[in-house]
Amino acid sequence: MQTKQTDLNYVANTYGRFDAAFASGSGASYTDEDGRKYIDFGTGIGVTLFGACDPEWVAAVTTQLTTLGHTSNLYYTAPQAQLARLLCQRTGMKKVFYGNSGAEANECALKVARRYGKDKGRHVIVTLRNSFHGRTIATLAATGQDKFHAHFGPFPEGFRYVDANNPAQLDEAFAAGDVCGLLMELVQGEGGVIPLEKSYVQHAAQLCSEHDALLMIDEVQTGNGRTGSLYAFQQYGILPDVVTTAKGLGGGLPIGACMMGEKCEFTLGKGDHGSTYGGNPVCAAAALNVISRLNEEVFEGVKEREAFIRKELEGVRGVNGVTGMGLMLGLSVDKPAGEIAAACLKDGLMVLTAHEKVRLLPPLNISFEDLRQGIDILKKNL
Repeated sequence: MQTKQTDLNYVANTYGRFDAAFASGSGASYTDEDGRKYIDFGTGIGVTLFGACDPEWVAAVTTQLTTLGHTSNLYYTAPQAQLARLLCQRTGMKKVFYGNSGAEANECALKVARRYGKDKGRHVIVTLRNSFHGRTIATLAATGQDKFHAHFGPFPEGFRYVDANNPAQLDEAFAAGDVCGLLMELVQGEGGVIPLEKSYVQHAAQLCSEHDALLMIDEVQTGNGRTGSLYAFQQYGILPDVVTTAKGLGGGLPIGACMMGEKCEFTLGKGDHGSTYGGNPVCAAAALNVISRLNEEVFEGVKEREAFIRKELEGVRGVNGVTGMGLMLGLSVDKPAGEIAAACLKDGLMVLTAHEKVRLLPPLNISFEDLRQGIDILKKNL
């Protein structure tokens, strides 16, 4: 495999890649360089929401690419402005800052919280153990998993970790009076696809309100229809002060967004933050196409597919439970998850892992035929 050898020779050795080199894709079907076909239950880690090379998405991207590719944020562009308006209208947020990834969206959120708390003498940001917020130094510090902290210290100070779904620990974390913000995923993705309890999330929102701290929800993986609503927070009965997202937002192009609500919409001023590529017209046009198509019909389809997957896999030999929301699901399995993923790939199915679980992130519109075929392969290897 020439591509594999070239990669090993020249690409930084930071990834434990599966043994496949893909040449093309369409919908939930991929073809490798040897002509073998695969069903996609991973969507590039939750990115290609409507599958590979979705025709509507390709048309939107191509039109923008041949019209205006890049200007920088020294100038106004229509796709960026229109996307921000649509995101705010559909979330209740007031302002949007664009970056290129989930880590950058979360970096922006951390800066918003620190700037918001600065004049009040508060700087601590509370996050959850088992969380994952990115791979920059600051977002690694916010990530509540020790394994990600090896080798790269010292880290920025001012982060306090608590156990998920433990309101007493959360109360204690706020008691010192130095908290400026709380950042959490509503489904811990890299931490094992574990949803937070609704009562816990609402308690957290109340604490943030009482202590004048920012409630910041990391929707990098849960957002953009993945969990059966536009954003997962909309299923929890809360309105955050900050929402971050990326991955599926661009449908296959790199874009991240930090959305700020009324409490902090003017916290960042000119020169407080920036990005050369953030909100690039082509990426913004891609995201505008994605968000405009995420409607109730799509969300109902996500829920139907979730129910189908659960029905097929819950109680099956080798599966000890199914966690998650929508089409962001984790399987507790008897065999090592990595072994199952590798075996599935050999049989033509792409799945992911998260800790000890097999993780499923299929396209939101995957056909039930592809879903059935993929589940049959998965069952064979459980």
